[in-house]
Amino acid sequence: MARKIGSRYAAHQILGRGSAGTVWLGEGPDGPVAIKLLREDLASDQELVSRFVQERTALLGLEHPHVVSVRDLVVDGNDLALVMDLVRGTDLRTRLDRERRLAPEAAVAVVADVADGLAAAHAAGVVHRDVKPENVLLDMQGPLGPGGAHPALLTDFGIAKLIDTPRRTRATKIIGTPDYLAPEIVEGLPPRAAVDIYALATVLYELLAGFTPFGGGHPGAVLRRHVTETVVPLPGIPDELWQLLVQCLAKAPASRLRASELSARLRELLPMLAGMAPLDVDEPDAEQQEDDPDESAASPAVPASAAEPVRRRGAVPLVPGAKPADSNRDTHTSMRVPAPDELAGGARGTARAPRAAGAPRPGSARNRATARRRRIAVGAVAVALVAAIGVGTWLATGGDEEGTGPQDTRNSAPAAP
Repeated sequence: MARKIGSRYAAHQILGRGSAGTVWLGEGPDGPVAIKLLREDLASDQELVSRFVQERTALLGLEHPHVVSVRDLVVDGNDLALVMDLVRGTDLRTRLDRERRLAPEAAVAVVADVADGLAAAHAAGVVHRDVKPENVLLDMQGPLGPGGAHPALLTDFGIAKLIDTPRRTRATKIIGTPDYLAPEIVEGLPPRAAVDIYALATVLYELLAGFTPFGGGHPGAVLRRHVTETVVPLPGIPDELWQLLVQCLAKAPASRLRASELSARLRELLPMLAGMAPLDVDEPDAEQQEDDPDESAASPAVPASAAEPVRRRGAVPLVPGAKPADSNRDTHTSMRVPAPDELAGGARGTARAPRAAGAPRPGSARNRATARRRRIAVGAVAVALVAAIGVGTWLATGGDEEGTGPQDTRNSAPAAP
């Protein structure tokens, strides 16, 4: 049975769920639409409703081939909804879950499309603030681009800004998904256009490698890495592409490219990436020890057949052990900003360094276990060596158990007859 949304729309079928609300397949005066119905607790927040109405003009005016356009904003009783264009396809997270990583040409083509959409948004004064694979839709009915990539469109514009009211987040909260948050957001600075560039560069890294550069483990450690860690090179990609990634992942916002510059530079690199196979790099450990680095090495090894399957999502849950949402299309999370002392000192033993396939990652449980076995082996050799020296000394004394010492006869006088 259809659910009425305002006076002009009807919602027929749930397409996905996220932390901010539910996306429905709907019908409007001009045909099929996607309707993002925000949670009831958000709809009952009068301050948010006011912001919702204030943002109406900016969101409705954002039109671009690589942006999922907002057609209407509905405020009706307990319903607060964004009516958007319906994209026939899937999202980038679903493709990553299926393929793990993309060929460089296809990855760059997808990110260049998203950068084009961001350039239009930034020119209109709109910052997305939650760029991630879940919010990139692939139009399966559009023409194929370089590397067989489907046209990419960025969706959920305005959601983060609507949710991020001063009363709701206060000074100790941040809005976004930990793996894609720019360092300046972690440090409590206001989000500018550069935060979208940082997040998009993180997405590109993830498309190439199969994992995000600073993700993994507890969310607090993820935030700390964004501020303190340096991104580690990916083996196997052209230096020009790597330098572009490094620039857009710079800690200083002013060092990053603008969205239009990023798109142009990426498209210039497409010819050199033609025909390149996906990178062959090992994924860092899904869970890392945040306490004593040697603790995990001391535990017995778990056979591969008994190990839990590796979780390939780029984003990590805010609560350890929490299960992902119904469709893993989480749109927002709210998180405490770490204190300065928590950010100091770096992420001890938690850097996610990519390496060639088969090689252990420095600081990983596997690497620490190998080092521990090496230390045990060296210790055993040392004990054996000490034992051998002791036996040799005992033999040299003729087995004297009274401890009288060795009998050196080389300079002794002959015994009297």
